[in-house]
Amino acid sequence: MLNLVKEGRMTSHPPIAIDTPFEPLVQRIVAEATVVDDRILKIDHFLNHRIEPAFMQAMGDALAERVRPFAPTLVLTAEASGIAPALAVAVALDVPLVYAKKYAPVVETPAISRIVHSPTKGGETKLAVSGRYLGAGMRVVLIDDFLANGKTALALAEIVADAGATTVAAGFLVEKLFQHGREALAQLGIPIATLAQVERLEGGRVVMRERSR
Repeated sequence: MLNLVKEGRMTSHPPIAIDTPFEPLVQRIVAEATVVDDRILKIDHFLNHRIEPAFMQAMGDALAERVRPFAPTLVLTAEASGIAPALAVAVALDVPLVYAKKYAPVVETPAISRIVHSPTKGGETKLAVSGRYLGAGMRVVLIDDFLANGKTALALAEIVADAGATTVAAGFLVEKLFQHGREALAQLGIPIATLAQVERLEGGRVVMRERSR
């Protein structure tokens, strides 16, 4: 198993639990989401196709609050839908942002890359990051819009490890729990921050995770 979380990770408890729901996002998912065949959750009208800048920054601030205790020095994401939330988090943390290229994965050498298979879209995608921007000793937080099957996040974590850097945490606006994407990251000891967790899609509606009191 890859040792992606190395010595030096913050051990103190965050001031806010990293899976604390961000209620404005939860409420919009419940009220506005379109559910297709109880398999597909569509909220692209405000999350990753049409983007509301003020709301995106509010979500970025909330996610930054959850990952700040891990003291990241770099935000890493994958294009394209991860860029908006990652930028919002990077602004809130005041750290640089790097995104893995995949549509035209030719980057300045030395390049670090992974091939990701997409079971939903079909085919394979190459993620590539220049080693010039991701190097040994960096403390990296992975940020994306969705955590579904976890393959993209895992590929990014492997890229971080190849660079000799440390994945200190991963943060997602929305986690689809029924797709079990957190399991691979959890096995690597990577803390996972979320703003909204979808338990399941049922009867054309979204069922959110109920937090235990």
